[in-house]
Amino acid sequence: MVAEARFYPDIADALAGGAIAALDAAGAVYERFQVPGVFEIPAAIRMAVRANDAGRRRFDGYLALGCVIRGETSHYDYVCQESARALQDLACRFALALGYGILTVENADQAWARARADGKDRGGHAARACLAMLELRRRFDPSGGL
Repeated sequence: MVAEARFYPDIADALAGGAIAALDAAGAVYERFQVPGVFEIPAAIRMAVRANDAGRRRFDGYLALGCVIRGETSHYDYVCQESARALQDLACRFALALGYGILTVENADQAWARARADGKDRGGHAARACLAMLELRRRFDPSGGL
């Protein structure tokens, strides 16, 4: 599952482009879901995990993509800290293969440097991290169970 925060649509597209290229190169099958912002990503992933819990297994791994750019208020700190904490809690509680591709930056220039596939390619990096965690989980549980 690829959960994309669309608050900054151009940056989201760049992150998704890198992630999709990495997933396609690995032959992965995925679905993309859009949410309004980074704060909504953990809830979207939990909804997907809950569907798995109900026996409707759909996803083996989860990819969180988005961007938070510091503004003039403390809102930035809350969104960054709480979304990261919630995703880490989900990953640990449910043993999720989770790729974290959420940029937390000071300005748009920093975001673009990290989002572009010809830059730091954080979307591709997050997808490869998710795939690596899937492989690690398979080593611990060859049946694929959670």
